[in-house]
Amino acid sequence: MMKDDVIIITGAAMGLGLATAQLLAKEGAKLVLVDFNEEALNRTVENLKSTYPEVKIISLLADVSKEDEVKNYVDTAVNEFGRIDGFYNNAGIEGKQASVTNYDLDIFKKVIDINLMGVYYGLRYVIPVMQKQKYGRIVNVSSVGGIRGVLNQMPYVASKHAVSGMTKNAALEYGKDGILTNAIAPGAILTPMVAEAFKQINPDDPKAAEKEYASHNPTRALGDPKDVASVVAYLLSKTNGYVSGQTIAIDGGESNMYGSPE
Repeated sequence: MMKDDVIIITGAAMGLGLATAQLLAKEGAKLVLVDFNEEALNRTVENLKSTYPEVKIISLLADVSKEDEVKNYVDTAVNEFGRIDGFYNNAGIEGKQASVTNYDLDIFKKVIDINLMGVYYGLRYVIPVMQKQKYGRIVNVSSVGGIRGVLNQMPYVASKHAVSGMTKNAALEYGKDGILTNAIAPGAILTPMVAEAFKQINPDDPKAAEKEYASHNPTRALGDPKDVASVVAYLLSKTNGYVSGQTIAIDGGESNMYGSPE
């Protein structure tokens, strides 16, 4: 389904990015893996090449909040592979748990710089490449925090709402160029970032916080990164011919719920 498609994945070293990289490597895609964590990124590349020795991978260190570093990973992808078929605009951070009036302003700005501006810079430099090709598939990462409020996470919620909005605009403006742009809105998928959030909620027993959160989901479970990767792979593939401008919740149905499940 994805054989020889050139796909950029940001935040590729762990969590949702890693799960998608593993699936796309299995599908035979050519991968451009981007992350700021050198050790984790090197480990990811090593493991992928060990499991899929034929896969073509380039990896780059980048802070997505820095425009020149985003431009560099896009230019490198084009120089290496000649095109960009898909872009998984995934890198992001949660920040910290704090109320609106007590939120640390430096952390607030960092969340906005990475989650909002990092996504925008990616769109700014990937879209012109796809316009020349008259083809492209983009998946931005929003969150259930991009379609509803989340207590004690104002900058995260603000940034993820912005991602959903940017996704709609990109879909409207560039659909005529053969570019389909969507966002995903994961719920409590058990990634390292989500695990860290549970540690903040209950430092003494984060597993209890996980169990409590899962009890409010219609499935009574947390999601697996593989659940997200399969949706992303479809949206990035040529099989997707007409889905665009959507923010797709991957949360066990929880975002549809009013009140607590029985």
